[in-house]
Amino acid sequence: MKEHFEIIILIGRPASGKSEVIDYLKKTPVAERLKRFHIREFEEIDDFPMLWTWFEEDAILEKIMRRPRVHSDSDGYFLQLYQWDLLIERISLEYQKKLRDPDYGKTRTTLIEFSRGTEHGGYASAFRHLSHEILEKAGILYIDVPYEESLRKNRRRFNPSRPDSILEHGLPDAKLERLYKEVDWESFKGTDPKFIHVSGHRIPYAVFDNLPEKTDRPEVLGPYLETVLGRLWSLRQEARP
Repeated sequence: MKEHFEIIILIGRPASGKSEVIDYLKKTPVAERLKRFHIREFEEIDDFPMLWTWFEEDAILEKIMRRPRVHSDSDGYFLQLYQWDLLIERISLEYQKKLRDPDYGKTRTTLIEFSRGTEHGGYASAFRHLSHEILEKAGILYIDVPYEESLRKNRRRFNPSRPDSILEHGLPDAKLERLYKEVDWESFKGTDPKFIHVSGHRIPYAVFDNLPEKTDRPEVLGPYLETVLGRLWSLRQEARP
């Protein structure tokens, strides 16, 4: 029996605390991390760098090459709704590449991170585009904050000189409201308190309640994360064939 998660899908509103959780895990020694959180050496697949590349390409096309933008409009909104699902397909592709190493899952945990709002399809649409290889191995960790808390922390973390930074990027208030004020987490997870049912898979999930904020205090974050991931680990074992 494995002693580590193969895949954790880490989701929640922007600035909910996902990046802080990952940063905390990175700073935890591997032996301790495995014992407390069931996470080995890990690699991240995050769609933010992918979409930021699109914005950078559009800026180059528009400002330097004097060509039409191809991914987004001048306000930074995607030209097509399906681009949100394209990013999830990209996540699946990146994971498929990792599986070229036949021992990958035996020695690594993969952390998949993204946010989705109802306005652009929500989690219901996103999860339909994750591969079966991901869904059959994954556990979901949802970091729960209300919109008002997401807005507060998004304002707090934004560093205009580092808009491409994982820990310091942010959205204008109007864009955050349009894209993420409404989320479909409650309807997506349904009424089962343990598992979410997607594309024929039964995926265990756990909720990290980040109100009041815990991700800004390592002495609180660590024990609480250990409890939540311990619950998710038990469910992951229950879900195994």
